[in-house]
Amino acid sequence: MESDKLLEKQIEKDPILSLSHLTYVYPNKKTALDDISFDVFPGEKVAIVGPNGAGKTTLFLHLNDTFKSKGHIRVAGKDISDYKNADRVKEIGIMFADPDNQLFMPTVFDDVAFGPLNLGLSEEETKKRVEEAVAMTGIEDLLDRVPHHLSFGQKKKVVLASIIALRPKILVLDEPTANLDPKSKRDVLAIIDKLNKEGVTTIVATHDVNLLSELADRVIVLNERIIETGTPREIFSNIRLLQENNLEAPEVFKLFQLLSCIGFDCEKLPLNFEEAVDEILNQIESGKGHIHLHSHSESHEHIHQLRKEYGKH
Repeated sequence: MESDKLLEKQIEKDPILSLSHLTYVYPNKKTALDDISFDVFPGEKVAIVGPNGAGKTTLFLHLNDTFKSKGHIRVAGKDISDYKNADRVKEIGIMFADPDNQLFMPTVFDDVAFGPLNLGLSEEETKKRVEEAVAMTGIEDLLDRVPHHLSFGQKKKVVLASIIALRPKILVLDEPTANLDPKSKRDVLAIIDKLNKEGVTTIVATHDVNLLSELADRVIVLNERIIETGTPREIFSNIRLLQENNLEAPEVFKLFQLLSCIGFDCEKLPLNFEEAVDEILNQIESGKGHIHLHSHSESHEHIHQLRKEYGKH
């Protein structure tokens, strides 16, 4: 299984982030997190998914030590409560869903430079880090702008640049592509992918299942407690899991499930557009330039079942 291969790759590594029996109950007695334990390994791409109110943002607020509760969080082998703020932000950087909550300086340059300056870095080193961060996020033309006058997508990039300037080993992003136009989504995905390829561990909470396979090698389904862990394909293949946790499979995955009912036999159902293109081209090549679809006695029954599983009757 894909998860077995992932485990083999990680087996000799120590976790860079480790959560142990994390439990949090709000003052109104509502349980937000119930005995959460998992490890994240260096260089991993992890996604956390779940319905609204599942506890994803609450979990992230523990990762910057805003919330404290039962259980333990260790970053690079050290308890998170033992870090000074200046040291913790060099280990883990967090971008929350609303960028306005993380922008507070008069100009974009000031916002991106704020972190490095507060780490005690020189003006020369700070300027270097700002230049690198704004180049990676493509916001060079915004440096003199007032952050709160920017578009939502531009604000997200400014927040991301301000975190990148701190050079954290772990990057945590809460709904990084929410409310963005298609180009801004692709831009943010490219930045996250580049950072991960450079060795940054990425943890993303998202409702955008169509992008999930690009954001993660491993998916954790959270609904107050950890419901399931697996590769994107393993998670999306478990329809009951999706139904019970108000989750959806990617549209392209559902389309190829439908095609499989009428003779399109692929070894692995595609999770994204690129995988779909590759699968179609492979089928054409193996079929000598043709794709053969056909309806058989069980086709309509399979299609009816598929529509029923995805809530279409």
